[in-house]
Amino acid sequence: MRGRARVAETGTGAGVGAAWIVSALDPSVPFFTAETDAGRAAAAADLFADDPNVSVLHGDWHDALPEHAPFDLLFHDGSKRRPDVDGEDTLRLLAPRGLVVLDDLTPGRPGPDEVREFWLRHPELASTELRVSDREAVIVAVRTR
Repeated sequence: MRGRARVAETGTGAGVGAAWIVSALDPSVPFFTAETDAGRAAAAADLFADDPNVSVLHGDWHDALPEHAPFDLLFHDGSKRRPDVDGEDTLRLLAPRGLVVLDDLTPGRPGPDEVREFWLRHPELASTELRVSDREAVIVAVRTR
């Protein structure tokens, strides 16, 4: 993950994804993750207690992350299902040429899909969908402005 100066995640959960991301970063890169569930946030904070560059924030990412933005990489795991509500808020967290990753998408989902429509067709993004298994896909997008 060279060239990343600030990294974040929405939706910490148990901290497993955060641990994978942090393991790929230079140890000096600040990493921020936000979790709404107090117990999960506390458990993740304990997991990273010895890492001064990891900040586990308890609260909604809409409130917790903006003061730490902009981010060069954002793993958008929390509340990504409603881009009509928070898609633009997510984009505001990204630095120009910042990368956003969304996982747990269903490939070949029938009918309208507002998540794909927003992230694959937004005029400020260059994006692609990658199939990672028969049942899962990810969207990777770079903010172009």
